[in-house]
Amino acid sequence: MGLRETKKQQTRRAIADAALPLFLEHGFDQVTVAEVARRAGVSGQTVFNYFPTKEDLFFDRQAEVEDELASLVRNREPDTCPVEAIRDDVLTALEQGRSEFADPDEALRFWRVIQDSPALRAREREIAERTQIALAAALQARAATPAPALLAGAIAGLHRAVQRELRHRIMTGERGARSRADMTGTVRTAFDILCHGLHQA
Repeated sequence: MGLRETKKQQTRRAIADAALPLFLEHGFDQVTVAEVARRAGVSGQTVFNYFPTKEDLFFDRQAEVEDELASLVRNREPDTCPVEAIRDDVLTALEQGRSEFADPDEALRFWRVIQDSPALRAREREIAERTQIALAAALQARAATPAPALLAGAIAGLHRAVQRELRHRIMTGERGARSRADMTGTVRTAFDILCHGLHQA
């Protein structure tokens, strides 16, 4: 990676790092791009050069999230069922308490900001749709996968349901390994039903 690209990535990261605390403290709708620019020490136009909309600024890892399930399918072992590949990643995340947030309280505030903003809830739905489309494309690349668009919808829907349940538990006060362990058996069963149905087709 060249110096110019490295600097661009550093600037993008600095803007996103300046924005998140403002959003968490004041809420998405109450924070302006100008305030983010001042906090980051850049111009408002520079912010828009990296983040075309304020929603892009909040969901700064959007592209990575949209490709997450597709990446698991593309990178799985040749004989591994795509449902199993995603199931195993979900179970590992539950077991390890894996999260993009180092602080559970930060995760809680992040989700509450989304909950309180119609614009962010709409963007979250768009991210889910694009995640499903990317997953369908990854499944389509394997010619042996039947009805890839339908399978992608089933897998992505189940994955979202797991995320929503875990988020709900955390937001209502359930935290830690016990809550994640309570979900493990149900999650495994749900994915296995989908996997078995796929192989009976």
